[in-house]
Amino acid sequence: MVGNTRTNSKGLPSQELLDDLCSRFLLNVPQEDLESFERILFLMEQAHWFYEDNSVEQNPSLRSLSFKEFTVLMFNNCAQLRPYIRYLDDIHREFSDYKFSIPVSGAIILDDTNERCLLVKGWKAGSCWSFPRGKRGKDEEDDHVAIREVEEETGFDLRGLLKVGDHLETHLGRQRLRLFIIPSISANTPFAPQTKKEISEIAWFRLDELEPAVDEMITRSVNGLKLYMVAPFLKPLRTWLNTDPALIARKSDPPVKAMTVWKAKNNTGDGAETSTCKVPDAKLMDNRPGKSFRDFHFDRAEIIKAADSAFVAS
Repeated sequence: MVGNTRTNSKGLPSQELLDDLCSRFLLNVPQEDLESFERILFLMEQAHWFYEDNSVEQNPSLRSLSFKEFTVLMFNNCAQLRPYIRYLDDIHREFSDYKFSIPVSGAIILDDTNERCLLVKGWKAGSCWSFPRGKRGKDEEDDHVAIREVEEETGFDLRGLLKVGDHLETHLGRQRLRLFIIPSISANTPFAPQTKKEISEIAWFRLDELEPAVDEMITRSVNGLKLYMVAPFLKPLRTWLNTDPALIARKSDPPVKAMTVWKAKNNTGDGAETSTCKVPDAKLMDNRPGKSFRDFHFDRAEIIKAADSAFVAS
């Protein structure tokens, strides 16, 4: 049940709702997931998505929160996390740096003329366009990551189409990106994200319109599109296409145009967070204060005891 008892006078989640989120996403997980702040903030991300996708949608009086605002509330609510609120800025910086080191996989989906590629735009205000992709899970193969992430972001199933050898790879800072090439997909294919508030728009873009406006790899295209997540793959993609005359022969006359195939209704972005469309620093030093918390271990029994005490007190 989601009601007024789950909201305080300022539109923030109530103690009851925060306890529920803590129980769902922090207490009932393997112990190894509570052994570092990186893992804890991954769990916090899941709790934040759940809060935005379910709690806020079902109760309009609840405020939409940035991830930073949400973690402050969760740290304040959890007795075991509360002593570390003063280090939260460092913990967030460590988490951001850590995420930039996780390999990413996805797909370059080309239309039936192989003149256009499918790009997705993030939900938050100021988000970049990119190829559908996502971070690799523990012990997960790159092709499995690509299949899962493309389906989540576009609704398109790559199974039976993805060839492990047909991929392009680059590094942005310390992060490896591998994109599998999926050519000759019907432009009439229906696309729609399977997760809420992650993707705001899906569109076909002409490859020649993605060319940099100036002779730089990380810039904007001739039509003003941000190229950070796209530009490194354009030249290798053209080379790959030129190796197969059959793919080039599919070009249309007259040329096909760019086209939006899915767009979220009434999405203006909440402005709470802007996309991180900047190059991660490959030389980032690993001696910041947050580093010292990586060996921190939680006492699960104490967390449960604190939650039970809060419940009894309420």
